[in-house]
Amino acid sequence: MEASHAAYVAARPTPVPMTTAAGYLFRMFREYQSNEVIVAHYNFTGKLNKNKYRDGLKPEAIVFLIICLLIVLENAVVLVAIWKNKKFHLPMYYLLGNLTFSDLLAGLTYMVNIMTSGANTLKMTPVQWFLREGGVFITLAASIISLLAIAIERHVTMVRMKPYQGAKRGRMFALIGASWVLSVFLGILPIMGWNCMGSLEQCSTVLPLYSKSFILCCITVFSAILLAIVVLYIRIFRIVKSNTQRLGCGQQRKGLARKSQKYMALLKTVTIVLGVFIACWLPLFILLLLDFCCPAQSCQVLFKADYFLGIAMINSLLNPIIYTLTSKDMRRAILRLLCSYCLLTKDGHMKKFGIPFLECSTSKTEMPSHRLEGLETTVSSGNFTPTTIKTIYPRMSKT
Repeated sequence: MEASHAAYVAARPTPVPMTTAAGYLFRMFREYQSNEVIVAHYNFTGKLNKNKYRDGLKPEAIVFLIICLLIVLENAVVLVAIWKNKKFHLPMYYLLGNLTFSDLLAGLTYMVNIMTSGANTLKMTPVQWFLREGGVFITLAASIISLLAIAIERHVTMVRMKPYQGAKRGRMFALIGASWVLSVFLGILPIMGWNCMGSLEQCSTVLPLYSKSFILCCITVFSAILLAIVVLYIRIFRIVKSNTQRLGCGQQRKGLARKSQKYMALLKTVTIVLGVFIACWLPLFILLLLDFCCPAQSCQVLFKADYFLGIAMINSLLNPIIYTLTSKDMRRAILRLLCSYCLLTKDGHMKKFGIPFLECSTSKTEMPSHRLEGLETTVSSGNFTPTTIKTIYPRMSKT
């Protein structure tokens, strides 16, 4: 370890006498273009002891590439379905489209990350390394923050009970803009100076050029986002349940049992949304927290970080399933896009397969059941339509 530190010091350029600010910028520019910095940091953290940086792609890397390809294809299909159907050119689908777009970019950037990893890492300059890791970080952060934006919008809609007014378009764009601004801001902090170049003892093992203090900051931010999402969805469920129970009087008492089943289904959907998110991201959060606490080369599990990041990437694979396929309109559009000949009749109606998932007909006789199902699909798909709100708050909608 001391030898690697001495080699790193020797590799650093000799300071040139000039003003403090100009000298710092010149030294930073020189270090950011020095390949020896990458080698020294990876050697200090113990990563060069692994065969990963000597050989080509490992079998697990190929598996991750396949997962990334599925993420890109899956989210691309959803985006095309939204783009081709005018029914989805509404504010309520903006956040869904933004989540899908960020997940697609996450898959692309992680594919690039995998292809340029291994032996290629040691050929990089710090600038190239920061761009590679920063791209993955920004897109994954945008995906996480988009989930928070969706939760915020759903909560606001349920509280106000007035969806899709003119002001909502501006609110949607504000949430989308804020999610990307925050993601980019967090992603560029390391290349702007919040890194451990020149201070090896402060370096992360998982990301050898990132400072441990930056890692802790990100853990704190993303944990706060996770907590906020959990709180918002719990409040949404409580609002829906409370207002549905108020309908259990007079003639509506007969349907109380069915409504109870509906908000139990809603609870199931909320559990899936939160459970998948926590299951995918919590292992990586714990690993990064361990990275902050462990000295260099003391925690062997940190060298398996690729598996933890791969699990987090699965969230981008599951998001389109959770947030789009639970919507019958979206499911119908996707099925029409993928296989219109084999799934649709000549008059444009869905063929009957006896499988509830595939049967998305919206005939007049089925409309009442669809309105009741709004209680179940509202949270999962984000499709707060006026019909859905009237189903949950019929008395309020008449006033």
